[in-house]
Amino acid sequence: MERSGVSRRALGALALGGAAMGLSGCEGPGQTDLRPKSRQFPKDFVWGVATAAFQTEGSQAADGRGPSVWDRFEKVPGHVKDGSDATVATDSYRRFQDDVDLIAGASLDAYRFSISWSRILPTGEGAVNAAGLDHYSRLVDALLAKGVTPYATLFHWDLPQGLQDKGGWKNRDTAQRLADYAHAVVEKLGDRLKNYIVLNEAAVHAVFGHVLGEQAPGLKDDKLLGPVIHHMNLGQGLAMQALRAGGSGLKVGTTMALQPCRPAGGPWALWNRLASDGLDSLWNGAWLDPLFKGTYPKAMDDFLKGVVQDGDMAKIRQPVDFLGVNYYAPAYVRLDLNAPGKIAQAAPPKGAELDAFGRHIDPSGLFEVLDRVRRDYGAPPMLVTENGCSDPFGPGPAILDDQFRITYLRRHLQAVLAAREAGCDVRGYFEWTLIDNFEWDLGYTSKFGLVVMDRATGVRTPKASYRWFKALAESGVLAER
Repeated sequence: MERSGVSRRALGALALGGAAMGLSGCEGPGQTDLRPKSRQFPKDFVWGVATAAFQTEGSQAADGRGPSVWDRFEKVPGHVKDGSDATVATDSYRRFQDDVDLIAGASLDAYRFSISWSRILPTGEGAVNAAGLDHYSRLVDALLAKGVTPYATLFHWDLPQGLQDKGGWKNRDTAQRLADYAHAVVEKLGDRLKNYIVLNEAAVHAVFGHVLGEQAPGLKDDKLLGPVIHHMNLGQGLAMQALRAGGSGLKVGTTMALQPCRPAGGPWALWNRLASDGLDSLWNGAWLDPLFKGTYPKAMDDFLKGVVQDGDMAKIRQPVDFLGVNYYAPAYVRLDLNAPGKIAQAAPPKGAELDAFGRHIDPSGLFEVLDRVRRDYGAPPMLVTENGCSDPFGPGPAILDDQFRITYLRRHLQAVLAAREAGCDVRGYFEWTLIDNFEWDLGYTSKFGLVVMDRATGVRTPKASYRWFKALAESGVLAER
């Protein structure tokens, strides 16, 4: 996933108030790079790449897989930028051994992939589809045979359509269905698959999928925000309990899209600060606070009326073996009295370096979110589970000599080293992504891969960034240039 962040349009239904990150800001972009004292990563630092099932697997009707919300959403004209779909994607369901060979060939320690809920439980509940589980069993075995540690994400936005037809995350029962699904996975794979990520970027799915309608399931109802947030949090807690009850020696965590929420005009722009604080409560606090503190930010009160039941917060506040952090860019926010919730996206500061989407390339933001978790949430072990950049070009094949990506990754890894020196327990880094894939509502117009794929033939060709990342994984030393 790369669309973590605030919409280009006004964000809807967000409350004002909440706990701000206390970030610095000014009229200009400020210093974005960090200079760590050392460029050496520890020998046990985990190097990996991340993918998601819907974006890569294809084979949507194979071996009893049921439809997901994305199967339906992508077929509606106008929902995907280039009119494409993920029917084939990178064909990784059939060609997973090719992907495993690429990962091992880059000397990487780990592979973060997601499991398609619809392959395991075609309607989201009921009888387990053995063929679907067998596929992931083969994938896990292939990774282990190459010395690559598998990290499995249980939910990466592709809710079974059968559950959506019953209300999806609006429905409290979906939380229990996630736990049942987790149990089915760990019962089959828990003897070999030891690392689990329950949710991927729940904030993105809640806002873009249920309030703005820009992603599946394509709903535009701000009244859904509270129930969806709470039921995803509840499902996460129940799934963590199910995983630990079903397997031993597991490491269980979750992944959040954390962003600094910055007021346009800097911290002294007090009206915009109200808006940025409100967004921070939703985007960051509504997920971090329940998990680590067993509470919601005050700004969430109105959204959660009648939703939270006795005992829920204890179920949500589960111990985690690691927190996954996905980071791409800070969010800039302004107060807009005509926008829903009076919150709208603002442009980055004048002079800011921008990526292909007009977002601020700011490695200091990665340091800020990592350090916030250290300061405010007990310094848990962390993994950077996504970070990367798209080719800054229009439609067409990605270039192989992607020096811009190497520069981007180097600068953000400097931030990781700086965070470690500040006391953040960051234990690994997963680049997004292995192969140029189906990037949700952007289709194939956005290319984040270390490897380019010819969509006509399926041939995979490593880019310069693949070779650079391989050298880094082998040496553990971040070169200056």
